[in-house]
Amino acid sequence: METTARTPDEGAAGRLAHDLALVLPALHRALDRRVDADFPHPKPAEGQIALMRLIRDREGVTVREAAEVLLVKPNNLSAMVTQMVAAGLVERRRDPDDKRVTHLHLTPTAAERTLAVDELIGGYVEQALAGLSDGERGALGAAVGALHLLERGLHPSSAS
Repeated sequence: METTARTPDEGAAGRLAHDLALVLPALHRALDRRVDADFPHPKPAEGQIALMRLIRDREGVTVREAAEVLLVKPNNLSAMVTQMVAAGLVERRRDPDDKRVTHLHLTPTAAERTLAVDELIGGYVEQALAGLSDGERGALGAAVGALHLLERGLHPSSAS
């Protein structure tokens, strides 16, 4: 079996990649469990929350556009939208110029609950950050931009 020697930089990059791949989902799960415990309403599934955030940020997004952003198949997202319409979380509105196109809008209930989930998460993170040193908080602050770039680099549309 042939092995390829790694330079010190490649070894560090590999360790960093491994550590990030482990810690990011663990952070997500920890936040999700806290929200599950504290949210006073039935918590929508993570995919539904992601869609509600997207609709909040891009009011009137179409199913096709949302599927592309959320990296899901349009027919799967359409099925989720149908469930969310039935649950009173999302409204479909016909495009005035092209009746074949529908735009997605949050209901007031969904907007309120999405904000409540985001506020819970923000509070948990703020509380955890308070337990860190100034240097640790600074390092995390500096890393946020790099994490956004990393996410964009992992997006399938950026792959060659």
